[in-house]
Amino acid sequence: MKNLLTLFCFVCFVVFSYAQNTIGTKNDLKETSSNYKKQNPIYDYSENQLTNTDTIPDFDTKPNKLKITGTIFKSDGVTPAKDVLLYVYQPDENGDYVIKNKNDKRYIHHRGWIKTDAEGKYTFYTFIPGSAIIPITFPRKRGFKQIFPVIKEPGKPEYNLNAFLFDDDPLLTKSCRKRLKRRGVDCILKLERKADIYVATKNIILDEKHSGI
Repeated sequence: MKNLLTLFCFVCFVVFSYAQNTIGTKNDLKETSSNYKKQNPIYDYSENQLTNTDTIPDFDTKPNKLKITGTIFKSDGVTPAKDVLLYVYQPDENGDYVIKNKNDKRYIHHRGWIKTDAEGKYTFYTFIPGSAIIPITFPRKRGFKQIFPVIKEPGKPEYNLNAFLFDDDPLLTKSCRKRLKRRGVDCILKLERKADIYVATKNIILDEKHSGI
């Protein structure tokens, strides 16, 4: 049983890493605007509309509403990072990815963008996602509840952060938590119920390895 749980945990990590890496990488909005269909979805916005707060589509109608808020810091872990783009996408409450089309490009419907303010602050209003089916398992199994973030600093390439996981997810076993800790990964959201919404604080420290230097 222990070996089975370890294997399942490993498969889940492989899948969410794969999901993050399937969205492509381009270095600059001007460079990618002429190749709309292939560019990273983080660029599918009009920059002059971005603020440090965004609401995921269908937020008002979904159960288990969720507010994710925090500060994005530079790699020193102290200095607030201004004008950083943070893009997130997720499945719906049933674990299904709702796919839409715009200008002949497919995209995940439940997504959003923010641009940090001078203090590095950001907020997303969304909902707790369901567990998506892991595509490489048979019989089919469901993985972690996850929200996938992509980040971009001014003048640098975008990169994927580790998926946000949920502290109360029964699949997030002690073995999985130990593996995350050994890797120095801090991606678990701890939820607090406040009236009709859950709230999670998630600060982010930018990765110096992705400085573009």
